[in-house]
Amino acid sequence: MKQLPEIQLYTVEEYLALEREAEFKHEYISGEIVAMAGATREHILITGNIAQRLRNQLEGSPCETYSNDMRVRTTPSDYVYPDVVVVCDEPQFEDNEFDTLLNPTVVIEVLSKSTEARDRGEKFSDYRGIASVKDVVFVSQYRMRAEHYVRQANGEWILHEATLPSETITLESIGCTLTLAEIYERITFPPPRQLRSVDKAAQS
Repeated sequence: MKQLPEIQLYTVEEYLALEREAEFKHEYISGEIVAMAGATREHILITGNIAQRLRNQLEGSPCETYSNDMRVRTTPSDYVYPDVVVVCDEPQFEDNEFDTLLNPTVVIEVLSKSTEARDRGEKFSDYRGIASVKDVVFVSQYRMRAEHYVRQANGEWILHEATLPSETITLESIGCTLTLAEIYERITFPPPRQLRSVDKAAQS
């Protein structure tokens, strides 16, 4: 029986040292360094639309908005790169490199075929475990759909869904709103037959 190649594990210190010298981004999952997949045009546009509108609304406030390149420590053994992240308290960082955020307020993930299962599963669980996180938003890049999870005072999470251009995602924790028309500006969606194949790939 053919043996599977052994996965090399790294310490957090080794990962951070390698990542800070790397040409491309990698996430860190319980000792394993995982290369991030390239983004589609739709993914890039949606991420840019969201980040731009949040920055415009937060201009003059103490909040900071990052897209793509701000690493977030979700657990002591997991480091990820959310598509968009906002922090409205004084930013706290892993060390003096100021490139690993510890206290995000809002986390937004644009879902893709290769990342949706993990984004909705392990990463969502880890985001909910960060005490500072008040909102987690999942945005589809294949259809007009946003799922907004809001932390309640008792620690429970409430889901709000939006599927129409005029519907709004209201991020009360940072005082911002996003309509789906704004999020999906310049996006053309694939036909229904192609969407079904995308759904099957995401579920597999």
